[in-house]
Amino acid sequence: MAATDTPVKSSKVKSNQTQSGLRALFINTSLKQEAAQSHTQLLLDSSALIMNKAGVSTEHLYLREHTVPPGIFPDMREHGHAQDAWPDIWNKVQAANILVVGTPIWLGEESSLCRVLIERLYAVSGELNERGQSKPYGKVGACVVTGNEDGIKHVSMSVLYALNHLGFTIPPQADCGWIGEAGPGPSYGDSKDSDSPTGFDNDFTQRNTTIMSWNCVHLARLLQAAEGFPEEGTNRNRWKSGERFGFQNPPPLEKKG
Repeated sequence: MAATDTPVKSSKVKSNQTQSGLRALFINTSLKQEAAQSHTQLLLDSSALIMNKAGVSTEHLYLREHTVPPGIFPDMREHGHAQDAWPDIWNKVQAANILVVGTPIWLGEESSLCRVLIERLYAVSGELNERGQSKPYGKVGACVVTGNEDGIKHVSMSVLYALNHLGFTIPPQADCGWIGEAGPGPSYGDSKDSDSPTGFDNDFTQRNTTIMSWNCVHLARLLQAAEGFPEEGTNRNRWKSGERFGFQNPPPLEKKG
């Protein structure tokens, strides 16, 4: 499932630094051995370029190049695995304002590595910030999907729900992608007889990628200015100590004779 040792090194990511203070992390969960072979990476690059122009620092991480075993614990080295790059990757997620997950479609679903990423994010869902909220509170989540079969909306539904459940804030139209004709055929960015590589001239893909990227930037700016979500009603530590933030059970249903 992986090819390198921990820790995650800067040589394994592409970065573009700006001065706005906002940071976006793009994680590609393609199954290809190298990022240079990934069609999904091409569309992730387009989104990152839009964010760069909007003043957001971007970083790309290719999950296949790191040893991230499946599991639901923060560090699988404590559970029998010799290596686990996840703690270092999790630090990158925490440092980012925006997380964009890229995945291809296989058999109508996201990649197996995408599920590993979601499971490992779930593994740290119990970690809380200073307001007693899950660590992803105040962060924006989105996804990019490619393939040559139908299923962008289905995959996005699964990925975006998972991110939202874990505490990420999902902006409007937070997904984009490209799919070709059903069945075998060229994938996004493949060369073809015309001047434009496959999918590059698709107005729908261009529009949705642009809107998704800008919505991530707009929402991240709003959350940054608000310093995240208020803790009132969301502080799990205060809930654990007995505070109920106004919750009360309704009267029980009356039993019928």
